[in-house]
Amino acid sequence: MDRNRLQHQIASMRRSLFDQGYLDEQFIQLEELQDDANPNFVEEIVTLFYSDSARLIQNIEQALNSRSMDFSKLDDYMHQFKGSCSSIGAKKVTSECTMFREYCDAENAEGCIRTFQHIKHEYATLRTKLEAYFQMVRQAAVAHTA
Repeated sequence: MDRNRLQHQIASMRRSLFDQGYLDEQFIQLEELQDDANPNFVEEIVTLFYSDSARLIQNIEQALNSRSMDFSKLDDYMHQFKGSCSSIGAKKVTSECTMFREYCDAENAEGCIRTFQHIKHEYATLRTKLEAYFQMVRQAAVAHTA
């Protein structure tokens, strides 16, 4: 694929992640930390986020499925998860986390369960979109060095 065309596709894909509300300015701040010494910094941070957050999601799922829901524990887990999401600029996921915490405060089990399904959906959607984006960025880097 022509390098300029690939660069245009990358820019378009990146812009759509912001336009569709998947990412916020925190992602831009991560990009600003990337340099020639660490050209894959953002991808590495996002990859770490997804590997670390899997444990939190599992903890939340277990807490939601327990006989008696401990809303305080759920809120603590979600607070950690929301912070992680916010640190990479995962805007939609962070927003859903806020809603989940509101349901925890109200001790609304049904709301927590329903919102957690939304969180998992947005989390998976963002992961798929970012994987495609980073794959295209890697292709452009290879084309640039070739």
